[in-house]
Order: sequence, then structure tokens, then C-alpha cells
Amino acid sequence: MYSCAQCTIHSCRTGDMSRAPKNCPCLEEGRDEILEKYFLEENQKLAYFSALVESEGYCRWTRIEEIMEFSRKCGFKNLGLAFCIGLRQEAKMVVEIFTANGFAVNSVVCKNCSIPKEVINIKESEKVRPGTYEPMCNPIGQAFFLNKAGTDLNIILGLCVGHDSLFIKYSKAPVTVLAVKDRVLGHNPLAAIYLSKGYYKNKLFPENT
Repeated sequence: MYSCAQCTIHSCRTGDMSRAPKNCPCLEEGRDEILEKYFLEENQKLAYFSALVESEGYCRWTRIEEIMEFSRKCGFKNLGLAFCIGLRQEAKMVVEIFTANGFAVNSVVCKNCSIPKEVINIKESEKVRPGTYEPMCNPIGQAFFLNKAGTDLNIILGLCVGHDSLFIKYSKAPVTVLAVKDRVLGHNPLAAIYLSKGYYKNKLFPENT
């Protein structure tokens, strides 16, 4: 079992392995096998330019600026935007920003194909709004159409948990995330983490209830 999140030493950051925990990934075999993957041309490009974006824009560039600069460095001109219909206004603004910066953008909404939820065995009582027509979110469709458009990089904007997993699984182009879905916290899920010892303590640590 790996427990990097509980580590207080972080030998990986200093390069000093003398105090590394026994289950530290740095001490395991496989380093050469992992490095081989970075020498593949497509991976080497992504790794190199992401490191450049990190250093050049450190604490200066916003996420959307980082995505654009990363795309420029990689030579990505045709961007794909897979977005939630609940963030359609934000998606419109994102496309305007990308377009103003010289990118072509293909955007596909989550409700594409308008497939009723009954197809995936959702009962009427299990709908968000029972008694209404509810099309299912279709992340595989989003990937399908963006693959068809030949996008260089696909960007997720607010897809639901699980739907994002399916989109990433079926996307042919590399995927990055502009924003994740959190309806309760204004799409800022870390707020619950920051409040996990206070306001959200009883929700996130059930033994306290």
C-alpha cells in the first residue's frame, strides 16, 4: 500500500532517499520502465511543455491562461471543449476566450444525442426531476464527436463525477480540466476540504455524528 498523502518526509522532493519510508514509490523497481514512457515522442512533448508552463507561469497565470500557453507550446490549434449544460454560459465565454486567442474550438454539450435516461435503466423515481423528459449525460458521445473533429487537446468543463471518467476513457486526444463540477460549492470542491474540520466535519467524518 502506498501512503504518500500521509508522508511527512517527502524524499521525492529533496532527492535524499536515506529517510524515505519503506513503502515509498521512489524505492521500488520500475523507475526505468516508467522513464521509457517519457521518451516516447508524444509523451516527451507533453511532459516538457507542461514543466515549462509550470515554471514560466508559476503563481502568475490562471488555469485558462496555462491551458492556452500549454497548447501554444505543443502546437495544439484545434481545441475540444466537453462541457456540462449547467455551465453553458461559462462554456460560451470560454469558447470566446479561446477563439480570441487564435484557437479553433469544437464544443460538445453533455446532453448530445438526447438519449432518455430510461435507456440506462434509470427509473422515473431516480430522475432529478421525476415526471419530466430527462436526457442522460453522454460523455462517450462527447468524446466520439470531438474525436471525429480531430481535436488536438480536449478540455473538460464541469462534467459530473463518473461522466468525466468515461470522457477521459474514450477521448483520443489528451485531456485536461478547466473546472470540475460541484453544484453546492460553486464548482470549488476544495472548499469542503478546507472546511472539513469545521462546517463540514460531521458530513465528511461520519464517526463524529
